[in-house]
Amino acid sequence: MIKVNLIPLKRKKKPKQIPTFLISMVIFAVVTGVVMVYLFFFFNSRLDMKNAQFAKNEKTIAELKEKIKAVENFEELNKTFKQRSDIIEQLSKNKSVPVMILGEISKLMPVGVWLQTMTVAGGNINIEGYGFTNSDIVLYVDNIKNSKQFTDVNLLESRSATYENVPLYVFKLTFKIKV
Repeated sequence: MIKVNLIPLKRKKKPKQIPTFLISMVIFAVVTGVVMVYLFFFFNSRLDMKNAQFAKNEKTIAELKEKIKAVENFEELNKTFKQRSDIIEQLSKNKSVPVMILGEISKLMPVGVWLQTMTVAGGNINIEGYGFTNSDIVLYVDNIKNSKQFTDVNLLESRSATYENVPLYVFKLTFKIKV
């Protein structure tokens, strides 16, 4: 006999398959999210390292600027010191020149001649003086011409004058110092 079951059977429905496109999109979105999070933290850490390096470089630059300023101040002080040292050396050299000039002029001066004024300007010397005779003045000029210290000796003037009823000769003489 054939039995027919008229009671409906409850069948389980087959679950619908999720489309592969949707699965692949979810997997792609998750992978992309993980990559994005990784890149965010990677570049964020690199940015922090660059900012730290930048701050360190700024600090180094500030220190180097201070050192450069100190070196410039030292160079300026050194330059000022050198200038002052040169001035002192020049003054000490020039200090002996008037002594040498006066010593040489007085050594060459014959009896009967004396000086009224002497001016030294650079290497030029101008002398005004008196002599008892014109030959004493000529002897003095010749002595200066023969000196190794002086050059370009010129007797500008020699004239007769009277001073307190004493006949004298007034002379003007110029010459240069040999360097």
